[in-house]
Amino acid sequence: MTAFVFPGQGAQFEGMGFSLFESNETAKEIFLTADEILGFELSKVMFYGTAEELKQTKITQPALFVHSIATLKSNSVTSPDGVAGHSLGEFSALVANGTLSFENGLKLVYTRAVAMQKACEASPGTMAAILGLENEEIEKVCAGIDDFVVAANYNCPGQVVISGSLSGVAIGMEKLLEAGAKRAIQLEVGGAFHSPLMEPARIELAEAIAQTSFKVPTCPIYQNVHAKCETDPEKIKLNLISQLTGAVRWTQTIENMLLDGYNTFVEVGGSGKVLSGLIKKVDRTAYTQTM
Repeated sequence: MTAFVFPGQGAQFEGMGFSLFESNETAKEIFLTADEILGFELSKVMFYGTAEELKQTKITQPALFVHSIATLKSNSVTSPDGVAGHSLGEFSALVANGTLSFENGLKLVYTRAVAMQKACEASPGTMAAILGLENEEIEKVCAGIDDFVVAANYNCPGQVVISGSLSGVAIGMEKLLEAGAKRAIQLEVGGAFHSPLMEPARIELAEAIAQTSFKVPTCPIYQNVHAKCETDPEKIKLNLISQLTGAVRWTQTIENMLLDGYNTFVEVGGSGKVLSGLIKKVDRTAYTQTM
């Protein structure tokens, strides 16, 4: 079985989407429609913006969403057996399986991005990649720290990202190295994504989702918060909301998809390398390709 997988923040790149815009009429229409929906020229920032401009959460998230959908719609293969997305990528996945329309998906993504940027400015935080330590040990160490720090992204075996306040993550890095981690690398991110510090953004997103139409999907989506497949629109909504303050269980998602018979993973959008690399670290025999 074939799964389409969609990347989140970190997969952006300078000039993203320009060649698609120039070469494919379907993609061009999607970029122009996105500009119209948002009320500003996102496409210009994508095509000509600097790496620093593309790193802004309120730009990165809609840019990656639009790039993923333009890539998907400009390709003739559009019927996966299942979908999954890393963080923001869940919204792209929900357009791919028909749960969300492109317009509604983009509006939700932009609401989420702006709300997350506001939450980052209100409560400064950061994230750090922890390499070479078991998940359980990371969770135990974080739980013992008297500050905001949690395991936020289970990216692949031996790579977990922690998230929290500036002081909480600093203490976490130190204690996790003492506990045996090979490396602890602070990430260049705007804030403490997938941690309790995103609670104000979660509330804003929940209000927007409550007013948005979600249809029954054409195929299952495996969602970040529990790494299991869903087809019930109401449960999908709740999981999307919980994702903002909950962990991205990507390792567990791919493990469950492999157990359920998925053997081909097609990465759609972004640089095309991020998720494929993580999937190979979960199972070297998994077949990955880029759309």
